[in-house]
Amino acid sequence: MDTLALSRLQFAVTAMFHFLFVPLTLGLGWLTAWFETRYALTGDEGYLKMTRFWGKLFLINFALGVVTGLTMEFQFGMNWAEYSKYVGDIFGAPLAIEATVAFFLESTFIGVWVFGWERLSRRAHAAAMWIVAFATNMSALWILLANGWMQRPVGYILRNNRAEMVDFWALVTNPYGWLEFFHTVFAGWVIAGFFVMGVSAWHLLRKNQEDLFRKSFGAGAVFALASSLLVFVVGDMSGVNAAKHQPAKFAAMESVWETRSAAPMALLTVPRLSGEGNAVETLKIPYMLSLLAFHDPHAEVKGLNDIAPQDRPPVLPVFLSFRAMVGLGMLFILLSGLAVWLWYKERLDQYPLFLKVMLFAIPLPYIAIQLGWIVTEMGRQPWAVYGLMRTADAVSKTVTPGQVWLSLGGFFVFYSALALVDVWLLARYAKKGMEQ
Repeated sequence: MDTLALSRLQFAVTAMFHFLFVPLTLGLGWLTAWFETRYALTGDEGYLKMTRFWGKLFLINFALGVVTGLTMEFQFGMNWAEYSKYVGDIFGAPLAIEATVAFFLESTFIGVWVFGWERLSRRAHAAAMWIVAFATNMSALWILLANGWMQRPVGYILRNNRAEMVDFWALVTNPYGWLEFFHTVFAGWVIAGFFVMGVSAWHLLRKNQEDLFRKSFGAGAVFALASSLLVFVVGDMSGVNAAKHQPAKFAAMESVWETRSAAPMALLTVPRLSGEGNAVETLKIPYMLSLLAFHDPHAEVKGLNDIAPQDRPPVLPVFLSFRAMVGLGMLFILLSGLAVWLWYKERLDQYPLFLKVMLFAIPLPYIAIQLGWIVTEMGRQPWAVYGLMRTADAVSKTVTPGQVWLSLGGFFVFYSALALVDVWLLARYAKKGMEQ
């Protein structure tokens, strides 16, 4: 493998490991803030126990997420120096704001929350967690606005052989970045909802503190259902956005090869392993693909045959990842909807099998969000910045394959250890239950 392939692999490994930790914090902060607000308003000690329990799990995940995120930014200077040189004037701005504003805010108020239990009033302490939850999500906003610019570059001019920013507001209001933000954040909320339901189900099956974990389960179920529906809505908008601005990505997602107006959607599609055309394409629904792509049944959908082979993303992994992600998304709506109904009817105890399903469903949203990033990033290839800079031109010229192999191995061992520590700590404290 050459430096380019190894650098891509290294960034993929570090990014996917990092995103094992981040999504849970995006949603669990809001749920913890909700539980503490209930305690602050009612004085119910049960909600205090719930706050401390879920807050501890939030802190474990947050701490390890910070560690895994630090190395990613260094890679822009080490492995992707040409990219940094070419677009650093633009890409660096949102990352700097994330570090100096959002991350500073969340880190500060996490300290206030951790050490302020006996020093602040109940409402002030709850407000600190609301600020933490807000800042955590705002941290994701600036990173995703940066990524959104890579997907659809705006507000720049080419000067002195580099892209220079001329309109910061265009970057901030870039629809591609905002759709990525909402899609990613809502998916993180789904993870938090399923995590809370799964841990609560484990304790309900063992008859541990049933009243408290039944309330936790209900909060997680409502949160997961609302978030799953929001993901569905934003996902549809993201598909339309991709069809409009990245037709090659959309064509790969659906394995569309022929450009057609009023395009039908084949329910059963099997792309050829050779990467050219489909081996199976049947059970077509008239107009459906045009409707999904542009919300217009007569719109033209561009096929991969009208895109130069060197400008096409890898079809099979993008297609399969997209199909699996959508299937899991529909499953989340079904499971969380059923969870809400059983909780509302106070019938959870009558269905231990369902509780076991929810316990083992904890990893599924994690898988779905990783698949979503495969679609997003592999679907953008061969571009580092869509239509502006190819990935092959972005890699550092002075880094050797041996150097990347060495750092890749180190990152893999280090991140694997952190992942094991995270799972072990979460499982250990989740099993202990709430303080008596």
